[in-house]
Amino acid sequence: MAFRQLRLYGDALLLKKSKPVKEITENIITLLNDMLDTMRHYDGVGIAAPQVGALRRIVIIEFEEILYELINPVITRAEGLQSKDEACLSLPGKVATVERPTAVTVEYMDRLGEMKSIDAENTFAVAVCHELDHLDGVMYVDKALPDTFRDAEKDEPVEAAPEDEANNDENNL
Repeated sequence: MAFRQLRLYGDALLLKKSKPVKEITENIITLLNDMLDTMRHYDGVGIAAPQVGALRRIVIIEFEEILYELINPVITRAEGLQSKDEACLSLPGKVATVERPTAVTVEYMDRLGEMKSIDAENTFAVAVCHELDHLDGVMYVDKALPDTFRDAEKDEPVEAAPEDEANNDENNL
């Protein structure tokens, strides 16, 4: 196992849709292990495969000391609405407020290829929705409530999301 280089905001790969995993292979197991190492190395709660350069529909979340490895996750139920601050490993040092469902149900495949389902509520639901957005090329800043994007350490407003030249350069897509 090893940690991988994080893709940062502005990297065109983070804008792309991920592809479903058709079968659990050694490469998928290695990716899962490396994602976990990377997430822990950067002290994160969750990570999606595109954040380490792999366009696969895989996310890992470690919440309340339970590790969730979600392969081909699909939200099958979403209820309620909550607003919470979010941050991201791919946009270090920044935070913004985002509206997300209060509760979600997600169906997914685990590393053994077994289909499973989890119910997530409150902060866990935010983490699940945040990571699943990455699989569709969406980052939390794309959904941030107006005027909530700010420097996490100073808690000072930032005018807008960072300049994103890669997002505007069609040749990089």
